[in-house]
Amino acid sequence: MAPSSAACGCRAASRRMELKDTGTFEKRCKRYNVPGHGHELTFSCFGRLPLLKNPTFCDYLAEAVRAAQHTHRFDVWAYVFMPEHLHLLIYPTQEVYSISAILKSIKQSVSRKAINWLRQRRPDALERLKTGQKHQTLRFWQDGGGYDRNIFTHAAATNSVRYIHANPVKRGLVQWPQQWYYSSYRQMHGQGDGPLDIHLNHFPKR
Repeated sequence: MAPSSAACGCRAASRRMELKDTGTFEKRCKRYNVPGHGHELTFSCFGRLPLLKNPTFCDYLAEAVRAAQHTHRFDVWAYVFMPEHLHLLIYPTQEVYSISAILKSIKQSVSRKAINWLRQRRPDALERLKTGQKHQTLRFWQDGGGYDRNIFTHAAATNSVRYIHANPVKRGLVQWPQQWYYSSYRQMHGQGDGPLDIHLNHFPKR
C-alpha cells in the first residue's frame, strides 16, 4: 500500500520526476503525457474544505468527468470522491493527449457550477472560498496542478486501485469500501454501480 500523509491520507508527492522499478513515475508540477500510461490524479478543494460533502457538488464532479471523457477520450479505471479531495485513475485512449487539459476541463466546470449554486443558496459560504486575490476572488479547487502519477505496470495499477478504494475506510468514514457511494469499488467487484462507469479494457496485464 502506498504511503499517506497524516493530514489527508493522500500520497506524499515528490517535486521531481522519479522513475521507479515499480512501474510508476511520481512527480508534481510537470506532467508526462506518455501513450500507453495510466494516470493517478489527486486534487483537493480550496483550503482542504470538505466541499464534496455536498452531494450536488459530487454530481457536478461526475458530470464533469463524463464530459471530459467525451472530449478528451479516456477510460476511468478507478476513482473515489472524498469530502475534501478526490483520486481519479484514468487511461487516455489517444496517442496524443494532455493531462493538464483534462484536469482543466473537469475543474473549471465543477468550480463554475458549484460557485453559482452557493451564490444562489448559500451566499454566506462564499466567504470561505475567497482567495484575497484581485484576478480571482473565489476558488473551489486548491491552486496548483495537484498530484499526477504515471502508471504502466499491472502491479502499480493494482496497488493504485487498492489505495484509492481504501481511502474512505482509512479515514473512518465507512467500515467497508463498498459502503462508500462515491467510489468505483462496487462496480469493480460486481456489487452495483456508482456515479461513474469504469472501463478496464486497457488495464495493464500481468
